[in-house]
Order: sequence, then C-alpha cells, then structure tokens
Amino acid sequence: MIAGYLGPQSSFTHQAAQILFGKTQLHAFPSIPNCLQAVSEGTCDCGVVPIENSLEGSVHATIDYLFHKSNLQVIEEVILPIKQQLLVSPMTQLAEITTIMSHPQALAQSQTYLERHFPKVKLEAVSSTTAAAEYVRDHPEKGYAAIASTQAAARYQLTIAATNIQDNAVNQTRFWVVKKAPQEEQKSSAQIETGANIAKQTLLVTLPSNQPGALHQILAAFGWRKIGLSKIESRPLKTHLGEYFFVIDLVCEQSSRLIANALEEITLLGATVRNLGAYPVTTITDSSR
Repeated sequence: MIAGYLGPQSSFTHQAAQILFGKTQLHAFPSIPNCLQAVSEGTCDCGVVPIENSLEGSVHATIDYLFHKSNLQVIEEVILPIKQQLLVSPMTQLAEITTIMSHPQALAQSQTYLERHFPKVKLEAVSSTTAAAEYVRDHPEKGYAAIASTQAAARYQLTIAATNIQDNAVNQTRFWVVKKAPQEEQKSSAQIETGANIAKQTLLVTLPSNQPGALHQILAAFGWRKIGLSKIESRPLKTHLGEYFFVIDLVCEQSSRLIANALEEITLLGATVRNLGAYPVTTITDSSR
C-alpha cells in the first residue's frame, strides 16, 4: 500500500503517517492539494493531511479541497501532540542568531517565546518546518535558526537550542486519513456503516438559499435527537460574497439509524449534505511517540 502525506520527511504530518502506517511505502507531496489529488487519481491508496491545530484553528486548504474538488472520504483521525524546538547549527550560539525561519503556523504557535527571547530577530516564513531545518543545516555561516521537530534536528544534525517553545503545552494537531470513496457512496448522504470504535462523523452542509432560520433548523435536527456536535464552522462557497457551506463534526454516541434519520430530515429541509465519513479517533501521547 502507498500512503501519501504532506511532506517533506520529518514534518509533523510525516510523523503522523509513520505512526499510522509504519513500514508502509510513504510518499511525500509538497502541498495538501497535491496529496489529495494523488489519492483521488489513484496514485496513492490513501493520504494523510492536517485538518486542525488547537492553537491556530482549521487547515482551510484541506477542507476546501475536499468540498470543492474531490470525492474522498475520511477513514481515520489521529491527534498528535506538537512540540516545537528551536534548532541551530552546532557552530551557532544563541546570541548570534540573525533570523528565525519556519512554517507560518509554527512561527505563530511560538509567538510568545519569540517575542520574549528574540524581539529584534527577523522572522521568515518558509514552506515547512523541515525546509527551515534543511536551510539552517546548509547555511551554518548565516546565523539562522529554525523552529521544527526533534526528528528534524536528528535528521539534519542540528542542535536543539531551546525545547518545547510552543505557546501552549497542549498544542495538538488533528490529521485525517483519506481514501477514494466507493462509487456508490460518492453521491450518498447516508451513514457509512462502521464498527463499534467509530467516534466522529463529518458532514459538509450547504443551506437552502435565502431561507430564514435554515441553520437553526439544521442544528435542531441534531439537538432534539441528542446527537452531540464537536465542531461547526463556516467556509465560503466561493460563488458570491456571503454564501457559505458548513463543516459539522458529529459525536457518534447515538445509533447509526438515528444519525441517518437526522441526515434525512436535513435533506428534506432543502439542505445539501456531503458525508465525509464516520471514523475512529486515536490520540497519540508523548509516551507512545
């Protein structure tokens, strides 16, 4: 089996893919759309992409691609603790750092530390935390530092100058495993039959146009059935200003029949429902990494 992931190697998505698939053949892609497209076209059997960080929120590239351009379904979620490290060349001292580079989210996740310890140092956003580590390794004379993972430090033989510099100790990222949906399920909003370990289900819902109270009616279909929601978020439809679709995560504590009835009611109310799948959720702890 070939599993694609948002690369490069030693990125946090790569770590999630390794945890999920072990020695499976892993293939890195430079962007989320590239990875998802490979799964959609059958180049990869599945893909691992980030969906949400506890500090910085949703990864819009993932959810927008799944809504607008693919017939993929979510089959699993893994929650990975994110520990950011400050990496330097072995020949660089902290006082010599002129620029700190990383992925924009890693810089944002470490903002408090950077403002406190490096208020006058230039911050530079690059394509990934791993790309930052690679650049620091290849240019030891520049006094650059990178924010990246412990794996990246080992891979590029860099020194960890400061550990766990993220602003919040409970910094986690959700990753989804996606695969191509069977043809008969691609147009269905029905509950995908799954095992007893299923924890969540994600829906993409488009409301009927110009209907007052439509969102309230949709949410009421879940509320009176006591179906819990762990997330609801709006995203632009990219048609006209002010038009949105909604991402809704269901907590699968009720029967699949009850959830299917709620989806049927929502459809009868005029909403369009895309079922991204029902899936298990695994939380990785520090001790299991």
